[in-house]
Formats: sequence, C-alpha cells, structure tokens
Amino acid sequence: MSQPSLPPHHPSHQPPQSQGAQRPPSRGRRAKPALKLIVGGALAVALVTGCGSGDDDDGGKNGGSSQGAQAKTLGKVAMPKVGKETNTMGTWVTDTTFVKGDVNKIVGYSLDGAKSRWEIPLGGQLCWASPHMTKEGQTAVLFRDGAGEDALCTRVGLVDLKKGKLVWQKEGSDSEGNAGVQFDEVTIGGGTVAAGGTGGGGAWSLDGKPLWKPAYLADCDDNGYAGGDDKIVAIRGCDSEDSSTERLEVQTVDPKTREVTSSYKLDEKVEYAHVISTAPLVVAVDTGDSDAGTGTTDILTIDDSGKQGKLLSTIDVLAKGYQPNCPATSVEGCAELALDKASSTLYLSSEVDVDHGGPGERISGLNLKTGKETGKTKMAESRSLIPIRTDDDGALIAYLGSMYSEAGGVVRVDPKTFEMETLQTHPDDMKDAESGMDVYGDCTMIYTGKKLYIGDNRASRPASGDGAGRPLAVVFGA
Repeated sequence: MSQPSLPPHHPSHQPPQSQGAQRPPSRGRRAKPALKLIVGGALAVALVTGCGSGDDDDGGKNGGSSQGAQAKTLGKVAMPKVGKETNTMGTWVTDTTFVKGDVNKIVGYSLDGAKSRWEIPLGGQLCWASPHMTKEGQTAVLFRDGAGEDALCTRVGLVDLKKGKLVWQKEGSDSEGNAGVQFDEVTIGGGTVAAGGTGGGGAWSLDGKPLWKPAYLADCDDNGYAGGDDKIVAIRGCDSEDSSTERLEVQTVDPKTREVTSSYKLDEKVEYAHVISTAPLVVAVDTGDSDAGTGTTDILTIDDSGKQGKLLSTIDVLAKGYQPNCPATSVEGCAELALDKASSTLYLSSEVDVDHGGPGERISGLNLKTGKETGKTKMAESRSLIPIRTDDDGALIAYLGSMYSEAGGVVRVDPKTFEMETLQTHPDDMKDAESGMDVYGDCTMIYTGKKLYIGDNRASRPASGDGAGRPLAVVFGA
C-alpha cells in the first residue's frame, strides 16, 4: 500500500505570523511537522516526527521486540471546532493531572484524560509553552494580547499546573520603557521565567518581579533562552559588519541577574543554534547545509564550567544520517532525540540509514564526551522508531510507530545491548487516529506512570481520509 500524500508544511513551533517581523525560514525543512516526546514536566530533550509512522504494512514485524501488554485507550480530548489552524501548544503531566493547551485556554484533566477538572482562560491564542515544570508544578507560557487577528505575542504568564491557576501575566517592555515587546518563545529555569525573540529578551522572577529587559535598538539581542533545572542558557546574536547574518554566542547566565558565567562563540558559519540540554550543555547548530530538513548540521557538547566555554565533542549529523529535528529559528524545541545525563549518552533517530534506508527506523546511541557511537537498534521494518526518554537505570523508552494494519506502541531499549522489549501496544481501532496525527498533527508525547500521552500542538479543521476524527489529545495505558 502506498503512503498517503503529505500536506503542505506548516512551520511548527513558530509564533503566528501576524506578530510582526519574523526570522527567515530554515533551508529545506521537512514537509512533515515535528512531534515532541517529553517525560513528565522535565527537560524537553526527546522529540519526534509525527504521532505515528503511516508506513506500509510489514506483515507484523516490529524490529525484533517481544510482545508486551495490550494497552487501552483511557481517554480522548476532542479536536476543537476552529475555522482555521490555531496554536494549542502545551502538554504536561503532574502527579495528579494531565494538562493540555487548547484554543485560547489551558485545560486540566484526570490522569486518564477522561474527565476535565479545571480550565484557565487566556483571552488569546497560545504562542509558546515551555515543556519545563518546576518541582511545585509551575510552568511558563506565551500568548497573544487578545483574540483578534492582529493580536501579538506579548503576554508572558506563569501557570500553576497543580492548582489550575494563571499565577500572573506580564507584558514585556524594553529598557526605554516601551511596552508591548513581542517574543517568540519562553522558558523557565533557576526560578526565572525568560522570554526571547527578534525583539530581544526579558525575564521575571517567579513572584513576578522584572529581572532584566530587552535593550532598545541594541547591536546584540537574546534570540531566546533554554531552561530546565537550575540553569538559564541564552543564545545571543550580534550584528556583524561584514556579514548578513548574526554572530551567535552561547551564554550560560545567572538566572537572577543575567550576569554571564560562561560564554562560547560559535563559528561564524553558524546561522542558527538550538539548545538541546543546559546540563550538560549540548547545542545543535545549523551552518546552512542541512538540506535534509533537520535544521541541524552538527551537535556540540560544551564545557561551561569556566568563564570561557570549551568544546568537548562534535557530532556530524549530516555525515551520519542522524535526524534531530530542530525548529528553524527557536532556541528550544529540538526533536527526535533523548539524553541520558548519567552516561552522557545522546539517542538519535535515523531518517535515512546509511546502509539500508528507512524513515526513522533505527535509534543510535552516541557518547557526548567523545562523539562516538555506543550502539544501535535493529531496523524497525518500515515502522518509525523514535526516542522518548530514558529511565533512572539508563534504559531508553521509545515510540514504535503505527502502520495501516497495526497501531503503535512503546518499547524499552537496553542501553548496553540495544535489544528491544515491548512495554505496551495500542488498540488497533486507534491506528487510523495515530496515522492521522502523524500526517496532519504536530504533537507532544509524554510517557509516565505506564501511560503514553499524545497532545497535538495545533487545532485544525477536520480533514478527509486519515485526518478525519483526529483527537486533540489521547491517553493510552493499561
């Protein structure tokens, strides 16, 4: 059976175009939007393409993994009725609640996704939602200053995901007091909410106190920040007299004062930089050669323990055929990877295997200190195989994509042997929904508490064929 045709690409992870000046799109972005895979509210270092594979039937083969327990569809969130595509970014799981971004609001559900518990009205469309969550269950969002077509992404909010409350919302202003600064993305880390973009960067403490503001008409601006845990890392761009592009620098900063504690200047050929992890500091860069559509040409590991950062290793993504999917201009949001900090191992999916070919059918492990491969799984036989996260024991949890004849599932990959064990398989009556979310969706996946949560970052009008009946979110579990 042939694959369904893909729809025109929608620039995933980018704020609405009406918000003003935008950075140029990346070269050769893939036609299919990215699916984010995140564990709990932790660091978003595991992201994938689509919500399933949509590949041809392989006769029941699943890459050598054993059969696991049959999961049930515990709950579904219906797709909102919208006239045109609307951003619904944001998927989180606390110890008591599954939380999903919706049209102009955020909604909390029971852990099985079956019942709504609370709702936070925002008054405007979500522009960005941080995947990070504090121990107290707080996160940061960026949303428009109204529901109108001309509303801009100027509102930064702190959300309490456990209480279901918008703790505060702030409007950015620059160093000259000009209000209404537009941001592209927001993050939270080290007790600080930081928002950045083409207009520069600003930050607030968790009690809403301004910490720093974008400079007015500056030669250097914070394009964006990466958070999580106790750190804030900035990607700072400075105008260059002899080049049409910015010269980028990776800065580890004090979350309270923005004092630079470590800095590393990227090669002048680097056009965009994306922070995969703040600790260890791992950065994906694009030198403009990523014609495969990944937004990444190399992955750098940087030692930021000193004032001057030091390069520890470089992974040549293009040469090896690895496929992290990094958004064109955003600092956070890289996809199709997972990081085990204890062993300094990065897991990447391969879009095109150099020996056999295939869409994300294999996962490789790479040592971040040396850049060398530590092992790889068997081919998944015409099914996508994408990293989700790692367990405390270092084992990798991955998503095994759906087929036309069989729904998807979750597998465990041994970090030493790379053998796979099936943890759960999804109901066959959901294979069309998974395939539809794959082709038409832009989704986040979270595996926690033996449940797989899938949330679409966009609401759109129903499509015929595979897209019909696509939910906004679904929860699978025993």
